[in-house]
Amino acid sequence: MGFTVRRTAAAAAAGAALLVLSACGQSAVESSGAAGGESGTVVFAAVPSEESTSLQQSYQSVISLLEKETGQKVQFQNATDYAAVIEGMRAGQIDIAGFGPFSYVLAKNQDAGITPVAALVDKKGDEPGYQSYAITVNDSPITDLAGFAGQTVCFVDPNSTSGYLYPTAGLIEAGVNPATGVTPVFAGGHDASALAVASGQCAAGFAYDSIVDTQLIESGQLKPGRLRTVWKSETIAGSPVAVASDVDPQLRQKIADAFTQKANVDYLTANGFCASADTCEVGEEGGWGYVTVDDAFYNGVRRVCDITKAESCTSLG
Repeated sequence: MGFTVRRTAAAAAAGAALLVLSACGQSAVESSGAAGGESGTVVFAAVPSEESTSLQQSYQSVISLLEKETGQKVQFQNATDYAAVIEGMRAGQIDIAGFGPFSYVLAKNQDAGITPVAALVDKKGDEPGYQSYAITVNDSPITDLAGFAGQTVCFVDPNSTSGYLYPTAGLIEAGVNPATGVTPVFAGGHDASALAVASGQCAAGFAYDSIVDTQLIESGQLKPGRLRTVWKSETIAGSPVAVASDVDPQLRQKIADAFTQKANVDYLTANGFCASADTCEVGEEGGWGYVTVDDAFYNGVRRVCDITKAESCTSLG
């Protein structure tokens, strides 16, 4: 859900991603047969929220489903960052992409035709959303965001929704200047931010909810009770899957229907895309499946951008 990028790095990463995709020959849209309807290739890109060597494996059941439903070969791209994904979409070399809510809004600002079609939920019937947590060690004297003033504070990345954008809005509303009122440290990942607080490298910090509540504890990296949550953001719209503006409308609808009607543990298991419900992976975060979202669902992100006036709200880097 976050990544570190400066202007020059973003340009280089975007260029590198485009070079990789260009090496495939045709652009994604041309090769997918979006215009002529012939069988071809659809490019699906995603950015890992943590260090990951198995991102494609996490999406494999969904990839197989998309291939069956669209009649296209799905080429998966483990992208370097969201700047590269947005540039790839604008250049017609990426057809489908997994975004964070913040990076989706940036992408939409740059290309109004990008369409969100679905977002992942943890359990059937859930709303697609999560929260940003402000955290300290359990015995810290800090009890609220006002107490972050003058402290070394871990954020995830300047372009992270729950690791920077919502936290800075929260600090502003608590009377703390996020630029000058704290000493910011950008940890680069939600797990890294939480662990830096746990180890004392930062007096306080931010990470998204499940990293703090379950993931680090279940992986054995964090002792239960070591961290205390002193603030929770409003619900942040869940990370969307979006389709590029130049994908043929019929193909876009097939993609949307596949995600919202069939890309879930129940369907994937019942139809042989997963061996069992217990081992079925649906996306990187291992949720139940996808539900429908639209652009208006991300207006909360836009509101927070209005509060923060963050430069990163208008530019990736």
